[in-house]
Parts: sequence; structure tokens; C-alpha cells
Amino acid sequence: MTDQPQELLAAVDSLLAAVDNGTVLPLPAERVRLREAAGLTQAAVAQALGTRVPSVEAWETGRAEPKGERREAYRRLLDGLAQRHPAPASSTVTPAARHERSPAHSVQGAPPSPPPKAHTVQPKESTSDARSLFPNGPLAVLDGDGTAYCPGGTLLDCPATTIAQLVDWTLQESGLGAQRLHRHGKDSDPLIVLTAQAAERLGLPAQLEDRRGLRLADDHLVVRQLARAKWKLTRRGFGPWPRIYRPAQDGRRQCVQLAIVPWGALDARTWGSADQLPAPELAQVLGDYAARVIVPRGSAAVCGLELMTALRPPTCPVKDDATGTWTSGPNPGALAQSVDPAPPEAPDEHPVVTARYPRGHQRTPAEVLDEEAFEWIRDPEQLTDDECVKPFAVGIDINMAFAAAANRLTVGLGAPVHATTPVFAKAVPGSWLVDLSHIDVDPRLPNPFTPHGQRPDGPAWYATPTVAYAAELGHTIRPLEAWLRPESGPYLDAWYTRLRDAYLATMERLGVTQGMSEPDFLAAMAQHQQADPAQAIVLSAIKATVKGGIGKLRERPQGAGYRPGERWPALERPTWRPDIRAAVIAAARINMHRKMLKLASAGLFPIAVLSDCAVYLSDGPSPLDFLPRTPEGKPLPGGFRLGVSPGMVKHEGTQSLMWAVKMLDEGHNPARHIKGTDAAASGE
Repeated sequence: MTDQPQELLAAVDSLLAAVDNGTVLPLPAERVRLREAAGLTQAAVAQALGTRVPSVEAWETGRAEPKGERREAYRRLLDGLAQRHPAPASSTVTPAARHERSPAHSVQGAPPSPPPKAHTVQPKESTSDARSLFPNGPLAVLDGDGTAYCPGGTLLDCPATTIAQLVDWTLQESGLGAQRLHRHGKDSDPLIVLTAQAAERLGLPAQLEDRRGLRLADDHLVVRQLARAKWKLTRRGFGPWPRIYRPAQDGRRQCVQLAIVPWGALDARTWGSADQLPAPELAQVLGDYAARVIVPRGSAAVCGLELMTALRPPTCPVKDDATGTWTSGPNPGALAQSVDPAPPEAPDEHPVVTARYPRGHQRTPAEVLDEEAFEWIRDPEQLTDDECVKPFAVGIDINMAFAAAANRLTVGLGAPVHATTPVFAKAVPGSWLVDLSHIDVDPRLPNPFTPHGQRPDGPAWYATPTVAYAAELGHTIRPLEAWLRPESGPYLDAWYTRLRDAYLATMERLGVTQGMSEPDFLAAMAQHQQADPAQAIVLSAIKATVKGGIGKLRERPQGAGYRPGERWPALERPTWRPDIRAAVIAAARINMHRKMLKLASAGLFPIAVLSDCAVYLSDGPSPLDFLPRTPEGKPLPGGFRLGVSPGMVKHEGTQSLMWAVKMLDEGHNPARHIKGTDAAASGE
């Protein structure tokens, strides 16, 4: 606190010096008045100053400021105009006048997104603090003429003609970045998205020749230019999502993330047609995702995993009581270090597996944990006469099923501990070897203990949520063996909350809100994809972030040169945790079975299940025609409920009874095709 008065005085002196030197520009509204009073167009000003019309427009709306020599030239022009056209004595610049040319009208097709009305996660710092640190937002889309489009319509003038110059400009002049999501985390590095024209201008090829490695060769001119400028690349090299950095000095990060659109950085499975959008609209789509989820740093899977770390950083400041100094230590409740999995939790390639079994050995259920989503169809011979007179097959799909399963889920934080003949405890996360093959399940329902929905053959490994469900159904549990994690916690809670809020805010923009009546909800869902195509892209990315993030917890080795038994880079991440992935998928499968069992108590049984989609036969084409109600007309407690919230269901699609029976007879899963496409296969 003792330095604060000196800092304030220094800041005041700096401002006075700027005034004395004549480098303070008039307010934006005055810049417009002076130009219009002289009868000059923005194009004339741009030509005189050697810049473009969008840059002049940005200066006149206060969304950007000229820099360097161009700033001095612009100030000289304004001073000259002020002498020729002084302001009227009664003229004052009101707050309204300062904002009369709002960013909403500055770039056609890129209105600033209003903040969601509800379900937003409030930042740790105030908005004014965020704007002062990163006044132009988290990212920019760079076009071929040097214009950098930011979310909200802000335009920046980027003079860079090489990647090295672009990195320098981004860190020194762009004002881009985003504040940390957790007080112990790190601010997000600025993201620059390169269009095809921008990539060409900066010396990048139209496409990558190395289609397997997806990276520029180490001897490429761009890579050599970066090396000469003392910039480094991460291990993945210069690919569609290159990360360019210098080692931190005095705690200051120097890092820029690039996304190269013509190289496939925006995967269509996640971002739809975003790569075809004009630069201003693409900036807004990516900006909305960044504001609600995280600044993109790679694929949806990478973003999902990075979000986990951003919300629960592995380290935090710890005070040494003996010396009174602060050091970095493990952050309670976070994944602080990488740990090897238990043998049944590891994929076949992992060293703990190859060291235990001979090459080519096929592990049995008693040797490997197999917690996956449902893929089950009912034997068509089990269709009843009452079911066969129902003319429709109706699919319902659980919203954000994996995210909902992660909510309030206790997972292991440390290494597994082996136990022989343990006593089952549902509060302890881990993997259990137990025989559940004696448990009878109605054949019109999938068996909850296997992904294929058939009865287990004998002892098998299960995650805690699956074994807990067997106990919930009233069965005695006698585990033979277990790998348990005594250190545990709700690691994914903040991750779920952030993604839930992002999902609900985006659905609200698409016209689907909480509290809608069921008919209104179904009507809104029927056309929500067309309500706002840009927000539909954001929604797709949010869903992919959930699924991809869970999947990347068990990232497999990549590359033709890999050999089983070798370690691969992902194993060194604290977030390489196949046991957490197994627990989430098990919880999602059990949550769904619990609801199906509730409907079975009302005489309703599915004919097919695929991940989070279930198909029922119905008297009508709508879910309202078959979902059971209480005598008061309310949804059956504990069953499927229509609504937008994660864990509730939406209408997936409707087909005819004959279509569904034909699919079953041919061994196909109606849930995969109920929408008329293979959309249900995505699992989200």
C-alpha cells in the first residue's frame, strides 16, 4: 500500500506529459464533428493517413485508437481542423453524443452480443477491471487486408506481414486477452484467428503438406523466422492451432494462440459452417463462446480439458510458516500431479497393462473396466400386442447428459490404492471387481451393468456409481477386489456449472428458456436451430466441449510410430484420468436407467437406447403422447421430464411403428436413426 500514492502521482505526471506533448486526441464525437465540418469523408481521411476506412470509423467511435506515427498525423489533422472549425461556444459533448455511433452499427452483421439475462457466471474481478486489462476482448479474426475484427464490432489495424511481427503486435498493441476464471489461475492468452487471406499474407501455405503430422516442417521459412526472433513453439509444432511463446520472465507470460482457419482449425463437427462466416461474424461467434466457456485453445476436446484446469488450477500460493514467504503448492480439490491408473482402468497400450499381460492378450471383463454408454435394442419377439398397435416410435434425448452426470460427482484426486475383499462404500470413488450377474432385470429393459445391455457373465470391474446402483436396487454387494482413491472431491462441479450456464444462456438466445410450458418448449425446440444460426454454432461447440472434454480424460496414443508399452505425452498430464471418465459415463448410464425403470413401473418400456437417446412406442407422434403423468396431470416423479435444463429431455425424432420394427428385425438401432440421420450417435 505504501507504493500506491507514488504510483498514482506517476500516472498523473504521465497524463500531464501526454497533454503537454499534444498526444491526447479529442473525444470521438469531436473527431466526427471536425471531419464533417470540413466536408471530408472517412475515405479521404483514410487515404491521407495511409490506412483504411474501417480504421477511421473505429477511431471515430472510440473502439480503437491510432498508434505511433499515424496517431501523431491524425492529431495534427484534427488540430488543423479545430483551428478552421472551432466548436460553438454552447457546444458540449454529452455522454449520449459520445455513444451515438455505437459498435452495433459499425460492422454489418456483427452486432455485439448482449449478456445473458440469467445463468451467467460472474467473473472474479469487475467488468471495468477486465476492460482495462484487455480493452479489445479475448480474440480477433484477422483478414487479408490487415483488419483485425474483435467481438462486439471493434476493429484493429494490424500492420504485420510475418507471423513474428503478428506475435509482437498482439502482445504489445492489440489489447487482447481474457481474465482468469479462478483467482489462482492464469489470464487467457490472446487468440488470433487467421482467415485464408490473412494466412497467405503472412506467408503460410494454403494447406498443410504434412497431412499426418498436421504441422509445418521445421525448416519452413515461418518456423525459422520465429526461431530467429527467439520465439518457441509447443511440442505440437506449427499446426492448425499453434501456440507461440517465450519463457515467462518476472512472472510475465508472453504467449499468443493462433487458429488457422484454412488448415481446419474449426472442425465442422464442432463449429459447423463457422469457417465460412465473414470475419466479423466469426469473431462474434468465437467471442460468445469465449465469454461463456473459455477462449478457444484447440479442438473442443482440448477446450473441455483446459476448462477443467482453468476452473481448478493445480497450484496455489502457500505460506511457509517458518520463513513467512509464499511458495507454490498443491491447490486443494484440484488434480495436482499425474498418476498412473489402476491396471483395470488403463487402456491396452498402457505400460501397466503390457507389463502384466502377454502381447496379444484379450482382457476379460474380470481384467478391464468397461464403463461405456448404452447401445442396446430390444428383441423384437418381446414386443407385446399392446405395443404393436401403437403407430409411432418416438425418441427422447437427455440434454447435456454427460455434463449432468458430472454434477456433484465425487471423483478420485490422487493415485489408486489396492484393496483385497473390501467392504463396498458408495462414497469412495474407485474401481470394484464384483459379480452382478445374479441380478435379474426385466428383458424389456437394458441391463444397467453392461454397455450392451445384456446380463454380465460373471465378475467384472465397475466404477463406484454402477456398484452403488446395484446396492440401491436392494442387492448385497461383496467385492472381490478394488482399486480405491481415498483422496476425493467434486472436481468437476465448477466445470459443470460453467458449461450449464453457457448452455442455458445460448438456448435462451435461441428462444428456449427455463419455465416454458411443455408444448411451448417442444415448439421452440422444433425451430431453435433456425432462430439464430450463429448461436446454433455456439451451442454445437458447447455440446462438443462437454463430450470432448470427458473423452480426452482417456486420450489414446497417436502416431504411426507408437508401440504398445511406451508412454505417450498425454500420460504426463494431471488430467489424464481414465477413472474419472469411467465414473462420469457410468453415472450418466445409471441416471438414464433409473428413469427408464421409473417409466417401466408405469408399464412403459423402451425398444432401443443409444447413449442418451431412448425410443418408445407411442399412440401419437409427440413425447407428450406417451410420457406418463400423475393423476394431477404432472410429469411422473423420477421419470423423464421435458425441459431445457441439463438432465431433462427433448424430442429427438419420430418414425412409424413399421419403420422401427424393420430396424429391430435387421439388427439396427432405431435410436441411431430416429431423427432421420445418425445424429443420436454423437451422444450429446
